[in-house]
Amino acid sequence: MELCVKDTGIGIPPEHQSKIFERFHQVSEAHKEVGTGIGLAFVKQLVELMGGTISVSSEVGKGSEFVVVLPIELATGLKPQATGF
Repeated sequence: MELCVKDTGIGIPPEHQSKIFERFHQVSEAHKEVGTGIGLAFVKQLVELMGGTISVSSEVGKGSEFVVVLPIELATGLKPQATGF
């Protein structure tokens, strides 16, 4: 499964794109009041625990796109069970 999230914000400079998934990393001093820098690190850990990947592409002044890819296995041979409802 692939999940894409795009924005049309200020973008992320190329020199920061490889670091944004590190805990406590912040793009600039001007953004310190916005967050603590743990959100993307946490998301990356969760995605990796599920066997997936996360990536970013961004252009300053145009926005960013985050792509999460998660493996999905289709269950075969399962029979529906009565739930009692």
